Amino acid sequence: MRDSSETRFVSRLTRDTVALVMAGGRGTRLMQLTTQRAKPAVPFGGKFRIIDFTLSNCINSGIRRIGVLTQYKSNSLLRPLQLGWSFLRGQFGEFVELLPAEQRGEIASWYAGTADAVYQNLDFIKEHQPAHVLILAGDHVYKMDYGRMLAHHARSGAMLTVGCIEVPVGEASSFGVMEVDENTRVVRFEEKPKQPRSMPGKPDRALASMGIYVFDAHFLLRWLMRDAGIAESSHDFGKDVVPSAIKEGVVYAYEFTDLYDSGKQGYWRDVGTVDAYWQANIELTEVTPELNLYDEEWPIWTHTPQLPPAKFVFNDDARRGCAVDSLVSGGCIVSGAQVSRSVLFSKVRIDSGSSVEESVVLPDVRIGRNCRVHRAIIDEGCVLPDGTTIGVDRERDRRLFHVSEGGVTLVTREMLES
Repeated sequence: MRDSSETRFVSRLTRDTVALVMAGGRGTRLMQLTTQRAKPAVPFGGKFRIIDFTLSNCINSGIRRIGVLTQYKSNSLLRPLQLGWSFLRGQFGEFVELLPAEQRGEIASWYAGTADAVYQNLDFIKEHQPAHVLILAGDHVYKMDYGRMLAHHARSGAMLTVGCIEVPVGEASSFGVMEVDENTRVVRFEEKPKQPRSMPGKPDRALASMGIYVFDAHFLLRWLMRDAGIAESSHDFGKDVVPSAIKEGVVYAYEFTDLYDSGKQGYWRDVGTVDAYWQANIELTEVTPELNLYDEEWPIWTHTPQLPPAKFVFNDDARRGCAVDSLVSGGCIVSGAQVSRSVLFSKVRIDSGSSVEESVVLPDVRIGRNCRVHRAIIDEGCVLPDGTTIGVDRERDRRLFHVSEGGVTLVTREMLES
């Protein structure tokens, strides 16, 4: 438990912070799941969208001034944010505001990089005059108290603090990798190195950036103005701003820990591939999953439509409607079908004689009679005709659908209609 003085200290920091959520990515490694939606808008965990986790972290941390920077398929985020996040009260200075890429000044261009995206919204930052700016990715699944990171930032005297996690060295090439001294000051940062440096005393681990940054606002503005004037810059925080700022000796690392056990690394998933997305969803069906969606002290907020309860019908030996080791959302009907170790989003209908195993079934899917779905992701609105088999004949699946490296079959409406 934090004492009252620390709570007041953190509450002042969070109140004086503006969060900017990077939600413009296409997420091409999710293949056809992001053909019609931005990666942060992809459904996750039975009833949420990926971006709900980052936004919920903000609200639960006491940060209620939030800008969401959108670009690719921004309409896929517009309605969910309007419906799910309109409870914030503007008259109290609380908001979730969409900041799409648009023409600003004489030059019309998309966001060129993460730093450029923030640079194009300097007027938004200046309008709200925060003491700190929190830069976040909107496409990761995790629960994090940003107040702790802000407190670490203030106590260390940092101008920039980078959130980090330990990852296996073999996976570190996908991240920005940093080295720190005994005071957590960052002395070296390399974006996606081919040969990542391991941590001292941990030859098999590397310290990786989460893409989460706390800036003193005046420091951020100065560096964005400087970076914008460098023609050869890619205008990215990890590639350009952070490595350059380290030379001033004011960049520190904050190691992400569990909400309730500071000696344990917190849960964090980059669900940016079909296999990673499938795995993170299926992990939720475990008896005690690492990601606790039932935590009343740290709820995940989202828009929840008014739906009837899930329903399971028929109890004959040859036709029994049941689901085990599964998440089943409102409006679902399992009619004489078998569901195991799967995640069913809202309004899924599965008819008699069918079986669904180790699968992620997105909203409004209809699965006909005598179908078999195994180790698959069925996209929103799909209708599987009677007798359809998915995940049984991999060669056939490759001809008709998308099969990932890990053997997960992704099915969309367009694939079924072609």
